[in-house]
Amino acid sequence: MAILRVDEIRNLSREEKLDELEKLNAELIRERAIASSGGAPENPGRIGELRRTIARIKTIQKETGE
Repeated sequence: MAILRVDEIRNLSREEKLDELEKLNAELIRERAIASSGGAPENPGRIGELRRTIARIKTIQKETGE
């Protein structure tokens, strides 16, 4: 899953933002499960990237009143 930038998020429709948010949350849960079980994640910085992207989407949703 690609990390979205602010301008890309703003160009998405409301439904696309909700769908993307759902996918990112599911991926974050998987990454955290791998880390908590003692496994080595493929990309250690991925959890931070996912959290920031989720925050971006939620911030833009709040700005636009969605």
